[in-house]
Amino acid sequence: MSPITRGQALGAAASAYVLWGFLPPFLASLKPAGPLEILSHRIVWSFALVLLILLGLRSGWGWLRSSVFTRRAFPVLLAAAALIGTNWLVYIWAVANDHVVEASLGYFINPLVNVLFGVLMFGERPSRGARVGGAIVLLGVVVISAGSWQGLWVSLTLACSFGLYGVVKKRSQLTALQGLLVESGLLLPLAVPYLLWLGGDGQFGRAWAGSAMLVLAGGITALPLWFFAVAAPRLQFGVLGVLQYVSPTIQFLLGITVFGEHVTPVYWMGLVGVWVGSVIYLTMTIRAHQPPEALEPT
Repeated sequence: MSPITRGQALGAAASAYVLWGFLPPFLASLKPAGPLEILSHRIVWSFALVLLILLGLRSGWGWLRSSVFTRRAFPVLLAAAALIGTNWLVYIWAVANDHVVEASLGYFINPLVNVLFGVLMFGERPSRGARVGGAIVLLGVVVISAGSWQGLWVSLTLACSFGLYGVVKKRSQLTALQGLLVESGLLLPLAVPYLLWLGGDGQFGRAWAGSAMLVLAGGITALPLWFFAVAAPRLQFGVLGVLQYVSPTIQFLLGITVFGEHVTPVYWMGLVGVWVGSVIYLTMTIRAHQPPEALEPT
């Protein structure tokens, strides 16, 4: 098997973020299934799909003993499962209840939340430019909250849950697919009983098209994560940082066009602050991670 080129890695990363960006229309198409039903199917079918992939790869299962079922690893993975389950549920609820714009805001501010957690939990020291960018983003969030508190909890919950998920994942030694298998597996004891309890009142089995879409939710969960797992080790941090903003940009545009969500002037003012702060943060991050220029031969 030939090694993956940088161009292929770039394509994989872009595909992951584009798929995440266009997730809201897919989730909206699953109606009249409710958020809990969608989440449960997402857990069940992503577990089944990733299990089949790992069985096909024949990479062995020794990692379960060494990196999952240990006194140190298992609580971390349980926390990761709880956080990603919360993130998925709030995101699905946001799409179902016309809060796509607020959901996109959560992922605009997520990189800055990561910086905050890096300072508080890992003793990292962001550059002056990153601090300025973060302060402007915070100001934008304050402006938005002054205009409307109703949907801000969606943005903050998504940003903080995914940020904490990243903190927990830093302590895990699993690959992306292994992590998704374990995390969805830990959520199965909640998802399967709920679907059994729902029974005939659920949407699964009523029509083949709707049932197929609910099964497809597993692939929509696993595929972009797989793409990202392929790309992340092969691309510079700054490149990934740029691409990270593709997803919430698509979500925001879909929110105000396809979903017809209204954005107030105050909300626009706050968003401008978030965007400006994000650009400053991103620019400083890329500069900080650029390799030093090669010295001219003497």
